[in-house]
Amino acid sequence: MNGYGFTLSGAALVALPSGALYWPAQALLCVSDLHLGKAERIARRGGALLPPYETRATLERLDADLEATRAVRVICLGDSFDDLTAAEALPEDERLWLLRLMAGRDWTWILGNHDPAPVDYGGSHRRELALGPLSFRHIAERPEPEISGHYHPKARLASKAHPCFLLDAARLILPAYGAYTGGMFCHEPALCALMGPGALAILTGKRALPMPMPRVQLQARPRFTGFGR
Repeated sequence: MNGYGFTLSGAALVALPSGALYWPAQALLCVSDLHLGKAERIARRGGALLPPYETRATLERLDADLEATRAVRVICLGDSFDDLTAAEALPEDERLWLLRLMAGRDWTWILGNHDPAPVDYGGSHRRELALGPLSFRHIAERPEPEISGHYHPKARLASKAHPCFLLDAARLILPAYGAYTGGMFCHEPALCALMGPGALAILTGKRALPMPMPRVQLQARPRFTGFGR
């Protein structure tokens, strides 16, 4: 799976290249910020008409991760739908696809700021969930062993931006899993304030690649424009 293995509060976890988190001992897959139905929500509110394929792309990736890990437990860390109306407006084939993925699995929806109330898809709905040594919630709150999302962290490598996990001794922040989701660069103050010394950014892509979390935005070098007279 080309994932990156690490330990948080004694739990052996794997950051997958897709942006999902796998906990083998619990047969658990955790994803954050799917934002299903984003194109529909933007069009409904008079915004740009995006190609309406982001939900299918996200479900394809989730389907592949569930098949690869054989996870029997799933936690979605909030903002699973771009808003509550988008959850109701999913096309029937996409709704049935999601229900098929949920079938036979212990599925928990953590409430987010985009979807702050339960949706009609089954599973359980919680503000947060404690499991073993870890707490799962949408937004990072306390310096304790916690797993969260919300910020859509990303980092640059070779001039290309990659969604990334952020990891320190106390917490893990997941990247946005959904298509059409933007992000916040690691050097932004909100993320620097959350993450402790020695934090890692684990970049997604063909493989999960760890690197020291960027803390300072690099300033562009001034271009040489010739000698003045």
